[in-house]
Amino acid sequence: MTQVEVLGVRHHGPGSARSVGRALDELQPDVVIIEGPPELDALVPLAGDPDLVPPVAGLVYAVDEPRRAAFYPFAVFSPEWVALRWALAHGVDVRFADLPATHHLADSDTEQAPEDTPRRVGRRVDPITALASAAGYDDPERWWEDAVEHRRTSSLTHFAHLREAMHGVRGDLEVDDDDRREAFMRKVIRAEMRSGRERVAVVCGAYHAPALHPDSFPPVSRDNALTSKLPRIKVAATWAPWSSERLSYASGYGAGVRSPGWYHHLFVTPDDEVVPSWFVRVARTLRGENLDASTASVVEATRLAGALAAVRGRPSVGLAELTDAARAVLTEGADLPLRLVDRTLVIGEELGRVPESTPMVPLAADLSRQQKSLRLKASATSTVVQLDLRRESQLARSVLLHRLAVLEVPWGTQVEAGRTTGTFKEAWELEWTPELAVAVIEASLYGTTVRSAAEARIAEEAREAADLAALGRLIEECLLADLAEGLRSVVAALAERTARQHDTRALLETVEPLARTCRYGDVRGVDVADVTHVLQTVVVRASVGLRAACSSLDDDSAAAMRTAVEAAHRGVALVDRDDLREPWTEALVTVGRDEHIHGAVAGRVNRLLLDGGHLAHAEAAARLSRRLSPGTPAPAAAAWLDGFLSGEALLLVHGDDLLSIIDEWLVGATEEAFEDLLPLVRRTFSRYQPAERRLIGTHLRDLGSGRHTQSPTTDSLDLERAAPAVAAVARLLGMEVAS
Repeated sequence: MTQVEVLGVRHHGPGSARSVGRALDELQPDVVIIEGPPELDALVPLAGDPDLVPPVAGLVYAVDEPRRAAFYPFAVFSPEWVALRWALAHGVDVRFADLPATHHLADSDTEQAPEDTPRRVGRRVDPITALASAAGYDDPERWWEDAVEHRRTSSLTHFAHLREAMHGVRGDLEVDDDDRREAFMRKVIRAEMRSGRERVAVVCGAYHAPALHPDSFPPVSRDNALTSKLPRIKVAATWAPWSSERLSYASGYGAGVRSPGWYHHLFVTPDDEVVPSWFVRVARTLRGENLDASTASVVEATRLAGALAAVRGRPSVGLAELTDAARAVLTEGADLPLRLVDRTLVIGEELGRVPESTPMVPLAADLSRQQKSLRLKASATSTVVQLDLRRESQLARSVLLHRLAVLEVPWGTQVEAGRTTGTFKEAWELEWTPELAVAVIEASLYGTTVRSAAEARIAEEAREAADLAALGRLIEECLLADLAEGLRSVVAALAERTARQHDTRALLETVEPLARTCRYGDVRGVDVADVTHVLQTVVVRASVGLRAACSSLDDDSAAAMRTAVEAAHRGVALVDRDDLREPWTEALVTVGRDEHIHGAVAGRVNRLLLDGGHLAHAEAAARLSRRLSPGTPAPAAAAWLDGFLSGEALLLVHGDDLLSIIDEWLVGATEEAFEDLLPLVRRTFSRYQPAERRLIGTHLRDLGSGRHTQSPTTDSLDLERAAPAVAAVARLLGMEVAS
C-alpha cells in the first residue's frame, strides 16, 4: 500500500518551506511530486548546480511563437524549491505535475504564472480569506503568518490538519480550470502509485491539497475525460533569472507575496537573530543614505518590536511590528525613509543567476558572452551607465545596447548624457527584467547572434516600411547599431522608394535622419558613401518639388509642411555641402517670394533665408509689411508672422523697422480683428523667454517715446581698442591671428 502525503503550502512562504523540509525528513519519500508543468522535469538536474542561484524561474515557451510563454518562479524560501533541493540532495526522483504547458500555451496568448492561493473565479471564494475570517482575522496575510509562517512545529500531522481545513472551505464551489489542472496532477500521482512507490510526497498549493489525496480521488474515467482532446503546441523549457521585485504581488505576479525580501531574511536567519539582524540591515541602509541610525537606536527598536508583538498577542515578531518600531525609533516618525527600506529590504533587489550549462537559444548564449566580455552586468535595479564613444570598449557597449533596441529587447533606455554638446557621449539606464528572457527568445527567430538577428530584423522592417520617414529612422538605427548589412538593405529600399516617391513632404522628412547618418558616421567608423548618394538624390528631388508641394495647403497641412521644411533645413545645414545647399537654397528663395503660399510656411521660409544671409534685411521688412497690410486677413497675417518670428528674439530687439511694422499692424487692427489676433500673437511671443519678452517690451516703449537711438555703425567703432578682444576670440575658435 502506497503512502501518499499531500503537503499543502503557500507558494513562496518561508514557514511552509520550513515545514516541507521537516515533513520530507520525517517521511523519507521515494519520489517527490511538485506542482508545476511536467515540462520542468527536464530542468531538474540543473537545480543542483551551485551556479543556479534563486530567485530563478522555470520558463516554458512556444518554440515557434516565443511570446506565448509562462514563468514558474522559485525563491530560496519557496516550499517547491526546498522540496526540489531536498530530493536532489537525497537522490530521490522528482516529478512535476500540473496542466502541461503544451496544452496551456496552445490555448493562451498571454504571459502566465502559477497561482498561489486561488484567485476568485466565478462564485469561488478565497479559502485563505475564509479561514482567516473564521479565526477572527480581517487580514488573510496576517493569519497565514501567525498560523503557518511563524509555526516551528509543523509536521505531517500539521499538513493533514491544514488539508482538512481546506476541504471544509472548498466544499462544492466551482473550480473551473483548476478541475482540469487537478486531474493532470492526479494522473501523475496514480502513475507513481502504480509503479510501486512506497512513500509519495506531493507538494502543492494548499487549495489543491484536498483534491490530490487518494482518499478523495474521483473515478479515473472522469479525469481522463478532463485531460483528453486538448490542443497542443510545441514547447521548450529553460531556467531564467528572476528578481525579488517580481516575486512581489505589487508587480502583478498572481502568486506574489507582499515582502519577498523579508521572507528571505526570515527563512535564512536563525530564530533568535531574526529581529536584531533585521534592524542592523535597516540601520545600514539608512546610513547608506546619510541618515542617522545609531547602535543604541537598533537596540531600542529591537526591544520595541518585541513589546509590540506581546501587546498584540502575536506568536512572534512580524513585519508589521518591525515596521512600526523602525518608524518610531529609527526614522523618528517619517515615512519617506521607510520607503527606501521597503524597496531595498522588504521587497529586495536581488536578481537570480543561472549557470552557463542552462539550455538556451544561441542568441541568448551570444548575448551572455557579450555581456561578460563588455562587463555589462545584468541587474534588477536601475543603473545609469555613461559611455564615451571615443573609447573602443565603450563604443562596443553602445553598439550592443542599440542592437538590442532594434530587436525590441529593452535592457537599456537611452537618457540624457548630461552637460555636453558633443556627439561622443551616451547615457543608458539599464534594468534587467525577467520578461527580457522571453524577448531574447523571440528575437532568436531572426538569427543566432545579436548582430545577425538585428540585421535580419532591420531588413524585414525595411521591406515593410510604410514611408520614407520610417526608412530614414532605420538608417539611423543601423548607424547607431553598426549594422553594415542592415544599412545596405535599408539604403537599397530607400533608393527604390525614392525613385517612385512623389510626395515631397515625405522626401523632406527623410533628409534630416539621412544627414545625421552622413554627419556622424565617422564618429562610429561607418561607411556612409551609399547614404550620401541617396541623400543628394532626396534633397534635389525635394527641392524641385518644394514650391508645388507648398501650394494650396490648409492650416493642418501647412503646419506639417513647415515642420518638414525645418527638419530638412537642419539636415542640409548639418552636412553643409554645396551640392545640397545650392538647390535647397534656390527652392527656399522661390517659395519665400511667392505670396500665394500659406503664411505659416512662407513666413518660416523667409526667416530661414534671412538667418542664412540669403535675404536682405530691408527686403525681409518689405515682405513683412506686405503680409501685414490691411488687405490681408488677420489669421493669414498672424500665421506668416508666427513663422517669421520663430527663432531668436534678437531679430526684434535689434530690428527697429520690423518691430515698428508689427506694432503698427496690431495698433491699426479693428477691435474684432484684434480679438482674433490676440491668441495667435500671444502664442507666437510665448515661445520667447521672459527676459527676452521684457527686452522687446522695453525696446518698443523706447521706440514709442522717441528715446531710442539708432544702433551704432561701424564708423563709430574703435577697431584698435577692439583688436585684443577679437584676437582672443579668434584663438578660442582655433583661427589664425594675423600679427
